[in-house]
Amino acid sequence: MRGLFSTLIVVLLALVIVTTEAGKNKKEKNKGGNGGADCAEWRYGNCVANNGDCGPGMREGTCNENTKKLKCKVPCNWKKEFGADCKYKFGSWGECDAATSTKSRTGTLQKALFNVDCQPTISVSKPCTTKVKNKPKGKKNKGKGN
Repeated sequence: MRGLFSTLIVVLLALVIVTTEAGKNKKEKNKGGNGGADCAEWRYGNCVANNGDCGPGMREGTCNENTKKLKCKVPCNWKKEFGADCKYKFGSWGECDAATSTKSRTGTLQKALFNVDCQPTISVSKPCTTKVKNKPKGKKNKGKGN
């Protein structure tokens, strides 16, 4: 019985030592993988999708000589022209240009996420709609005997 008890003590002591060493290694990895936590001005590139034009991807950050990669996501319904990291406030759509059959509007930069370089103003256009607005819809006739 005494032999089993001493074996159990040795196994527990070994487990504590291995766990402590693993914790030290993890802390060292975090220091190295932090990529210069003391750096104040990180600059990040655009999010680049892993497959195709949208979905999960990676963005690269640089500061002085340090670089790191972050996971990100490119929305599938986003305008590729100005990126998902530049947030703009848009005005109203302009009148339809008969020559090009498009209408346009401009947006001013409100926020640049991840210190991405964004254009201060942008202009976007879309085809004019040819639909004629119908009369306002009233209550539908849901009675019996129709």
